[in-house]
Amino acid sequence: MQTLDHWRQDFPILKQQVNDEPLVYLDNAATTQKPQQVLDVIEAYYQQDNANVHRGVHTLAERATKSYETAREKVQQFIQAKSTKEILFTRGTTTSLNWVAKSYGDLAVEKGDEIVISYAEHHSNIVPWQQLAKRKGAKLVYIELTDDGYLDLEDAKAKITDQTKIVSLAHVSNVLGGINPIKTLTELAHQHGAVMVVDGAQSTPHMPVNVTELDVDFYAFSGHKMCGPTGIGVLYGKQALLEKMEPVEFGGEMIDFVYPQESTWSELPWKFEAGTPNIAGGIGLGAAIDYLTAIGMDTIHQYEQELVAYVLPKLEAIEGVTIYGPKDPKDHTGVIAFNIEGLHPHDVATALDMEGVAVRAGHHCAQPLLQYLKVPATARASFYFYNTKEDADRLVDAILATKEFFQNGLI
Repeated sequence: MQTLDHWRQDFPILKQQVNDEPLVYLDNAATTQKPQQVLDVIEAYYQQDNANVHRGVHTLAERATKSYETAREKVQQFIQAKSTKEILFTRGTTTSLNWVAKSYGDLAVEKGDEIVISYAEHHSNIVPWQQLAKRKGAKLVYIELTDDGYLDLEDAKAKITDQTKIVSLAHVSNVLGGINPIKTLTELAHQHGAVMVVDGAQSTPHMPVNVTELDVDFYAFSGHKMCGPTGIGVLYGKQALLEKMEPVEFGGEMIDFVYPQESTWSELPWKFEAGTPNIAGGIGLGAAIDYLTAIGMDTIHQYEQELVAYVLPKLEAIEGVTIYGPKDPKDHTGVIAFNIEGLHPHDVATALDMEGVAVRAGHHCAQPLLQYLKVPATARASFYFYNTKEDADRLVDAILATKEFFQNGLI
């Protein structure tokens, strides 16, 4: 198994102890840690270049604008979009999906139309479509899952019809960790004249993404899940669609000219970006992309698959542990949801924290999925490239110690 240990040294937060134990951070699906290189870039912006973008002609404003728009170019190259006009900066995946549901959805969906999603979606990829369906009198249709946690392609073929106007699916489930065949699903959606929207929050940080090759119409992701700052995200949209859409927010920056009774909008991508943007966030995201590119997204993806292949059999061998989602590492990211028989996931997460192991417990903003799985909650360990085999072993040992404690009062 290859090692990426030397990259781990760039993350100051990982060097601390929690509850007198070395920290093992396995909550990366919620947010990732930031390398020193990203922290330094953000600090340098505030210390040396802090100014508003696009508006000023003084030196600081020009430097800030150049750095911010260079970050947009880095995003374009990272996901291989055709133009920076197709890259909109947002607050995160949630905002991006809401923009599509409100702007494109209101434009394209009419009474009686259908919007197709799956049971494995994050709430951010459910609730905006629920609201759109209510506004328009449309129907929200769910694709089923197979018994082993994959999206059921046969059911997708049955559910996506000529009545479908929008298909919106996660590239990777934030609970099950399974990788969906987005290109195949996009082709299916396009055959019926529907647009394809993709929640890329759990895919973009972990594998190469080429939106042009996938031919998706919209693709959303967040900076904080890929070593960047919080409060910055991206919405990719095909230029022809974005040109037709109306902005969702209005105010400064996104206008061309304001008359007393009406206004005209700026050109793409700025027509959607009202107000002072998260400048430091955008610049920080650009630095995170530089960092990930230096490692190589193929390298990250391969390493995480090897890590999952190492730890999954160990977890499955523990009596009373149930793993949810695909079991084949090649169809899996570093997300592993599990439960321990007889223990509430919150108790499990608390006990693991006492061992210095940070995992998430709860419904993971995916309540329809957990209802589908017939469980109220799960624990979730989620790995990233700075995690190690030793981290995986610490997780296994902590689970064994937790079982021992609750069964016999020993730890």
